[in-house]
Amino acid sequence: MANSNFIDYVKINCRSGAGGAGSRHFRREKFVDKGGPDGGDGGRGGHVILKANAQHWTLLHLKYQKHIKAENGQGGSGARCNGRQGKDVYIEVPLGTIAKHPETDEILAEVTEDGQEVILLKGGRGGLGNTHFKSSTNQTPQYAQPGEAAQEEWIILELKLLADVGLVGFPNAGKSTLLSTVSAARPEIADYPFTTLVPNLGVVAYRDFKSFVMADIPGIIEGASEGKGLGLRFLRHIERNSILLFVIPSTSEDVAKEYKTLLNELEQYNPELMDKSKLLAISKMDLIDQKQKTKITKKLPKELPYVFISAVAQEGIGELKDLIWTTLHQTPTV
Repeated sequence: MANSNFIDYVKINCRSGAGGAGSRHFRREKFVDKGGPDGGDGGRGGHVILKANAQHWTLLHLKYQKHIKAENGQGGSGARCNGRQGKDVYIEVPLGTIAKHPETDEILAEVTEDGQEVILLKGGRGGLGNTHFKSSTNQTPQYAQPGEAAQEEWIILELKLLADVGLVGFPNAGKSTLLSTVSAARPEIADYPFTTLVPNLGVVAYRDFKSFVMADIPGIIEGASEGKGLGLRFLRHIERNSILLFVIPSTSEDVAKEYKTLLNELEQYNPELMDKSKLLAISKMDLIDQKQKTKITKKLPKELPYVFISAVAQEGIGELKDLIWTTLHQTPTV
């Protein structure tokens, strides 16, 4: 199945490097039989670093890599030679990835810009060599610090898609058909519910070589915020979209009621979603007449911008793009 390559949730075990031990060495050379302490410091252990990479769009590369370990720092040696620092290990993830604690759900890190780096686990500090502990009363210290221990944690990595427009609707509403019409994305399309099992991204070309990114989210069902259907698993992908584009077929029994049901599911999941810009695309307009359009329009909320479209007949698509572009540039990106 082609879509199985989309992985948006992984749980991995991370371990930073332990610090190297300081050296308890004394200078011993010909004609210098009682040289002083010259033990070097241990090297720092490697960090575990989360790094955003715009070339990645899924966590698939981490699915089978359950254990990630940074290198330990090396111990110090004589002649005040410090140990080598342990190599840091980088976990490259798509933009929009968050790292969470598996038990408390505390957000440990979040990366949203290409190249952004966040240290998840710090490497242990290297121990000080015995040269640091000499004094007038203790000229031959037999003591050096051990390196700090490594840190080890299970961490959840969760991807929330970054897109300008997120398509919201019940299964089989025409979201995938719309995405395939306005972009080069080729999601699976069929005349049955839950055809889309993973989110799909598409770049929509606009006038004068402009563009915006559209995300097709798997269909929501009533009760999705309570864990029913596929909704709860994918609702988080809606959180980072600047605009919510509701797609409801014109053949629905009650378009306005269906919109309110979808809105309620989003509010139950995260009330902050209500602050986003909302647009409505009434799909499959080629299946109804003007009288039915007027009837649908009368019941819609007055403050809700809407467009009747038909992805199959290529009607209303240009008007929808204009509405999206205007809204994107009227509202600050969330």
